[in-house]
Amino acid sequence: MATRARTEASGAAAGAQLQARVPELARVRVPAGGTRGELRAIKVVWKRELIRFVRDPLRILTSLMQPFLFLFVLGTGLSRIASAGTHGVNLRTFVYPGVLCMAVMFTAMFSAASLVWDREFGFLREMMVAPVRRSSLVLGKCLGGATVAGFQGVIVLCLAGLVGVPYAPGLIAAVFGLQLLLAFTITAFGVMVAARISQIQSFMALMQMAIMPMFFLSGALFPVSGLPRWLEVLNRLDPLTYAVDPMRRAVFAHLNISNGARRALDPGVTWWGWHVPGLVAAAVVALLGLAMLLVAIFEFSRAQ
Repeated sequence: MATRARTEASGAAAGAQLQARVPELARVRVPAGGTRGELRAIKVVWKRELIRFVRDPLRILTSLMQPFLFLFVLGTGLSRIASAGTHGVNLRTFVYPGVLCMAVMFTAMFSAASLVWDREFGFLREMMVAPVRRSSLVLGKCLGGATVAGFQGVIVLCLAGLVGVPYAPGLIAAVFGLQLLLAFTITAFGVMVAARISQIQSFMALMQMAIMPMFFLSGALFPVSGLPRWLEVLNRLDPLTYAVDPMRRAVFAHLNISNGARRALDPGVTWWGWHVPGLVAAAVVALLGLAMLLVAIFEFSRAQ
């Protein structure tokens, strides 16, 4: 009995020593589900987009290159040739709303492209197995892309004084709101496309094929009245038209120009002779963004 007791005591002592050597496992706390958990997921994805943007200053500079070229190189170079058709208005002032849209579009497109990178490197798989709805991940991605693109648009918005556009508070607020709306729509479009594409090369080629025609057909570089019938139809079908038009209206409303120049350069978009109000045009952009967001959520919900 004594021998057995000593054996048990030795075994207990050895077990205690072994247990002391084994490090205590870290406790994992899973956040609670429900609305609070979904909002937290949206915030995390949104914040991740902002962190990636702030930590990549080269991306900020490169995405501003094209707007600067169109505004200061193309606008300045063609000013003398186009002076007769602009009724004395600086060509850079005329193309400024379109350049604002360009800055937002390309930044939003690159934000959506990061989703393809996440898929290639496996990070997207980790996000999709999280205990949250995939709709929250898609919404956070779209909100993050819209915020980043809106910030990029603010940089171009600060250049308004260099092209003869006043820094009126009402103008700044209206243009900034339209920029955020356009940024959300373009990001939702990019996320919708990224849901079906697994290679970044294919995604960038497809987005370039879609974005550049949208920009040139939107009336960003020319008035939308008096166009050939085929170009007029394409212009009215272009979603970007309904972002450029209200933005140009807001800019021209704060310019001191003649009525003839206003009629020629800012005629407004018409549907069968009816002038589309700025709020209706903005609503078209919002509805398109919402529709593409729903499609993106549906595609990601089906993905395995």
